[in-house]
Amino acid sequence: MSKIELITTGDGSHSLLNTALDETYHSRHGALQESKYVFIKQGLDFFYEKIQQKTISILEVGFGTGLNAWLTLQRAQELNISVHYTTLETFPLPSSVWPSLNYAAESSFENDFLKLHQAAWNKAEVITPFFTLHKVEQSLQDFEASGKQFDIVYFDAFAPNKQPELWEAPILGKVAGMLSSNGVFVTYCAKGQLKRDLKSFDLEVESLPGPPGKREMVRASKK
Repeated sequence: MSKIELITTGDGSHSLLNTALDETYHSRHGALQESKYVFIKQGLDFFYEKIQQKTISILEVGFGTGLNAWLTLQRAQELNISVHYTTLETFPLPSSVWPSLNYAAESSFENDFLKLHQAAWNKAEVITPFFTLHKVEQSLQDFEASGKQFDIVYFDAFAPNKQPELWEAPILGKVAGMLSSNGVFVTYCAKGQLKRDLKSFDLEVESLPGPPGKREMVRASKK
């Protein structure tokens, strides 16, 4: 049985340790700085600067602590854009865990962090005028987008050696097929097999400098 433990990462922000997998939800070097760099800077900001699109659809694989969603909510307000955010999670955090996370402490967005976790599962809810959240309690393998395409995919699953089934070529191909015509896929992972698989789906793959503690990360874009 998995047990979730609260830990403090290198930048002072919290993460969680899944003791069954011996895997943390974020980098031990800094949860907050990793998410801001990988998913906001190299994902959302990159897409917006390139496309200048005012309504953006995002798919996140792994809601976890809600950190990526919360940072995206803030950035959407700063950019004055509308984000429709779909996030998948097979094991939602119990309400005994997430209130202890320190991301929103003393933040003007603290109430929004609570709303993200309190939002109902399996239905879309408007959290702010800039951010609509759809939490789906379902695996990526079972998820069907019903023809919907996503401008950005935050691929934030546990590492390939911990959850290999989520990094197999057929699953990555499924995700690639969900990208819009200018779609962008970002992940903290930089495995050679991942890059080869993404290229096989006719995506333009970039190896970018990683966040603190990681040499590289990957971004892949529709050509």
